[in-house]
Amino acid sequence: MGPVVVVSRSALRRLLAAGAVALLASGCLSRAPMTTGSIEAGTGAGEAQARRDIGRLASRYNGNPGEVGTAIAYANALRATDQTAQAVAVLQQTALRNPKNTIVLAAYGKTLAEAGRYGEAAEVLQNAHSPANPDWRVLSAQGAVADQMGDHVQAQRYYEAALKIVPGEPSVLSNLGLSYALAKRLGEAEQVLRQAAADPRADARVRQNLALVLGLAGRTAEAEEVLRRDLGPAEAAQNAAALRAFMSQPNGWQAIRSADARKRKPAG
Repeated sequence: MGPVVVVSRSALRRLLAAGAVALLASGCLSRAPMTTGSIEAGTGAGEAQARRDIGRLASRYNGNPGEVGTAIAYANALRATDQTAQAVAVLQQTALRNPKNTIVLAAYGKTLAEAGRYGEAAEVLQNAHSPANPDWRVLSAQGAVADQMGDHVQAQRYYEAALKIVPGEPSVLSNLGLSYALAKRLGEAEQVLRQAAADPRADARVRQNLALVLGLAGRTAEAEEVLRRDLGPAEAAQNAAALRAFMSQPNGWQAIRSADARKRKPAG
């Protein structure tokens, strides 16, 4: 087992997953019908809260599966506890009952993407907003899906469209920077990610994405310095060393592209 895999709870694990987790997380998914938040099925307080809530939400959902807010909240709890397939099933039924509800379609599309069902996700997300009323979060998620499908040019169009609605939004800039990186345009990737990381609204994932790009460019000392903003010195050094070892592999770029697909391969 390589050094990247064993750092299972670290920022590096997310970074080396082709940027997909950060890409989708930056797209933002409604935790409740009108409240946006990260879609990342993270660890720590979010997962612990979801585990506390999931029984109550399951009971409410089973009692009234047609209630949109409950269905989305239940799906979020399932995602946060690594039950993505079940979350997809819940949102699929909710979408069938509410085929024109853009909040439901956005949640469903992003959860399909989390499950690695990118073609289906692209189709659903296309219906989650209209050209007359575009949603920048959905556009960002569409870009993430396009990147996962290898269409970086189209992905960058989606991000640029989102940035016309929310100029300078660090999460979208972060996605755009990762897209440049996946297309091996590291100079542009670094420039965009530095802009994103300099924004006071940027969270740790944006800085982690910058560290990834610096590592891809062979500047692991700079990557470690960036990681130290959010990690302890020892973990930042461990991640930088793992990144250095990972990228020294002959097939490092291909491994970055395929890591998330392997991790998120649907069961069965």
